[in-house]
Amino acid sequence: MTTKFWLVIPAAGVGARMAADRPKQYLQIAGRSILEHTLHCFLDHPGLLGAVVCVAVDDPFWPHLPVASDSCIRRAAGGRERADSVLAGLQALLTDGADGNDWVLVHDAARPNLAREDLDGLLDSLADDPVGGLLAVPARDTLKRAASDGRVAETVDRSVIWQAYTPQMFRLGALREALAQALQEGAAVTDEASAMEWAGLAPRLVEGRADNLKVTRPEDLHYLQRIWREGR
Repeated sequence: MTTKFWLVIPAAGVGARMAADRPKQYLQIAGRSILEHTLHCFLDHPGLLGAVVCVAVDDPFWPHLPVASDSCIRRAAGGRERADSVLAGLQALLTDGADGNDWVLVHDAARPNLAREDLDGLLDSLADDPVGGLLAVPARDTLKRAASDGRVAETVDRSVIWQAYTPQMFRLGALREALAQALQEGAAVTDEASAMEWAGLAPRLVEGRADNLKVTRPEDLHYLQRIWREGR
């Protein structure tokens, strides 16, 4: 059976490092905005129950996207930080009738190259997991820990280091509670897994493809343009 899930996309960031005239999720690539490409990774999936896109209250770009009129998608007000936006998206789902025991996937707005096999692999791997987990990639390069003077302090054992990607998949109610409590306590929450870790849980790592990159700098956009021209 296909694992059913809800989707939350936090998309209230400005992407300052792109030095563009609009938030990076609205930059165009291959005839669509990055955010549209990201959403289309999910919209035709048979397990999708519905999606919430969390954008800034005064966002002028979202209403003009063709995908904004999709009946499967609800808009919610994003917050100052990623965790605030995700929490608002989770609350919107619960308000609309989602169950706390339902699975929810949280995916970066500017991560448009998610492969269907990775999405299906995550859903299949975690369908019966008691905690949930995330797509991730084992570290490939030698890793150095820097000292305060900018010199190498030590070489880190890369065999135990993974890069955290998205989607990240957890039970809706458990993730909402973990995020709310972590934010209330002032904990550093950089992704959904870190909130679950703060709550004392151990998310599962599911290996995915390294080209599921997050567009952060102009060179990331150029890379995607090249590989998509060569055949996505």
